[in-house]
Amino acid sequence: MFEIHREELIWAGRKLTIETGKMARQADGAVVVTYGETKVLATVVSMKEPKPGVDFFPLTVNYQEKFYAAGRIPGGFFKREGRPTERETLICRLIDRPIRPLFPDGYRHDTQVVVTTLSHDLESDPDIPALLAASAALTISGIPFMGPVGAARVGYINGEFVLNPQLDEMSESKLDLVVAGTADAVLMVESEAKELPEDVMLGAVMFGHKHFQPVIDAIIRLAEKAAKEPRELKVADSSELENAVLGLIEGDLREAYRIAAKQERHDKVDAARAKVIAALLPEGGEARWTALQVKEAFKTIEAKIVRWNILDTGIRIDGRDVKTVRPIVAEAGVLPRAHGSALFTRGETQALVIATLGTGEDEQFVDALEGTYKEPFMLHYNFPPFSVGETGRMGGPGRREIGHGKLAWRAIHPMLPPHHEFPYTLRVVSEILESNGSSSMATVCGTSLALMDAGVPLRRPTAGIAMGLILEGERFAVLTDILGDEDHLGDMDFKVAGTSEGVTSLQMDIKIAGITEEIMRVALGQAKDGRLHILGEMSKALTSARAELGEHAPRIEVMHIPVDKIREVIGSGGKVIREIVEKTGAKIDIQDDGTVKVASANGESIRAAMNWIKSIASEPEVGLIYDGTVVKVTDFGAFVNFFGSRDGLVHISQLASKRVQKASDVVKEGDKVKVKLLGFDERGKVRLSMKVVDQETGEDIEAKQKAEEAKQREQQGDGEAGQAQ
Repeated sequence: MFEIHREELIWAGRKLTIETGKMARQADGAVVVTYGETKVLATVVSMKEPKPGVDFFPLTVNYQEKFYAAGRIPGGFFKREGRPTERETLICRLIDRPIRPLFPDGYRHDTQVVVTTLSHDLESDPDIPALLAASAALTISGIPFMGPVGAARVGYINGEFVLNPQLDEMSESKLDLVVAGTADAVLMVESEAKELPEDVMLGAVMFGHKHFQPVIDAIIRLAEKAAKEPRELKVADSSELENAVLGLIEGDLREAYRIAAKQERHDKVDAARAKVIAALLPEGGEARWTALQVKEAFKTIEAKIVRWNILDTGIRIDGRDVKTVRPIVAEAGVLPRAHGSALFTRGETQALVIATLGTGEDEQFVDALEGTYKEPFMLHYNFPPFSVGETGRMGGPGRREIGHGKLAWRAIHPMLPPHHEFPYTLRVVSEILESNGSSSMATVCGTSLALMDAGVPLRRPTAGIAMGLILEGERFAVLTDILGDEDHLGDMDFKVAGTSEGVTSLQMDIKIAGITEEIMRVALGQAKDGRLHILGEMSKALTSARAELGEHAPRIEVMHIPVDKIREVIGSGGKVIREIVEKTGAKIDIQDDGTVKVASANGESIRAAMNWIKSIASEPEVGLIYDGTVVKVTDFGAFVNFFGSRDGLVHISQLASKRVQKASDVVKEGDKVKVKLLGFDERGKVRLSMKVVDQETGEDIEAKQKAEEAKQREQQGDGEAGQAQ
């Protein structure tokens, strides 16, 4: 019934199996990849006819994690998988980015790749098997695809590169890098690093590229046995149309792309486009080409002119050379009520970044295959349509917003202080107000400033920069701090973030069939120079974290109580801790190891809550004085509640320094008093002595009376002495 084909190899010490022919046989291509006991299924389907009316490749990649893969049931009220999680969205992008450039120009067939995690052994991250499965499914599908693609994760542990480290090893690694590419070149890099030098980052990329070659060979062997007949791809010859467009508007476009201002430049380009349409698609006349063909030809010529100008002259669209960074203005503390804020402007790209400090209650719960965990650092990136002078739908974040936010998160995360030293939950929001290239790197710069403005002790300020590439044959130019048009019309988006000491994040996307080690080396070198320049401009606003937290930020104090006292502090059904929160106004977070975090913007609230908790969780000490409340008065003394929940007897003989007949002559129920712990009687009951205090001021009444009597005697003595004289 099944015609199964399989390839197996030992890869990084674990068995990797690539299999087809058993599951999802009606898809154009279906492959199951098993790595250890992690198993993923990838399917690909591409329509037989081009999608009408589109001038782009309609590719959709979906990655989904099923909770049954780890033997878990989803949390929450709805016990089934719902909308894609942030992690699923990021892995969709991870798969999409290296495979998209390998489809031929002009391929317009609706194509969908679906990857499903079927089993997760909690050792091998499913993202690498997912990418390999998608690559293999495309390779055997018959769809025109210039693959296969290989991928690997690279760690850096004890000064050595590690291929595909297991999940429990990642805590020891200074690097988490995913690299993908073909047999000849690198296509995609995604990484987070702990201030590693550029040569180590480049070495990691090339290490990964070298070590996924056996997987590419295995996919090729599988395709030789199981691949479907390749589809015929008909791409129309558009050279005549492109020559016609070039003759009409070459001069207009060259003039337009000498204009530095984005909107003015776009107006000139729009005028050139209208000229082409009027000439080649006359109203009422007979046209040789369709509107879609003319539109595609215009885009091709536009790209060629921009690229020719840069390669021929070394001068870019806005007049810069290839290494110059646009003018920068960095400001901190721009919003009065925010805990921390910054406005970072680089050319026509502007990010308003706001940092908010919270407590343990504000941590994000993440329900993942590995289990539920709490995330204390969140970074959210918003890209409203007005930032590029357009109208558009305002809704939830799309894949691009999630991806850019995560890139900035990776850049900043290695520089955060350890959570046990700075026990705050951090949320950063980046509002992109203007965009003309590299808003994600502006977010990195703005986030660093906003966190330092909030008083977060970052290890070092962090900056980011985006590099571009123009590659024509053997000639290439690497562009520092690319514009939006250079990103759109160029061949590479290479983003590098880091500090003065090294790289914290690197992301690379290629629009061509890969780049060489030489190009990456040049890009990393230029990126370092640009990053150091940006850090210098940022230092004009802030060089390190402010000495104090923001005026409106919560303060958090940490204390420890015995584990066996946690139940008493919480109380039955949470009664005690709710009372503490309600009466003091502080937020309280108690962890299983006895760590207690008390937070409030009011220092008095923190002290009151901590004293209350101490009174419950600690033992009173003999000889110390405590605040108390009289709860009952008897003939032989008074019972006083002190130290939170303890009661003790003040015998009538200890009520005052002079003998009294009845305890009620001195105190009544509800009086606030000060008591001294004398010890315990033979039955273990608490014995106290007491000082009565003023109910409004809290002063010791007896001491106050004695002081007043002494003062009166002194004044009387002075008066008698005066009369005698």
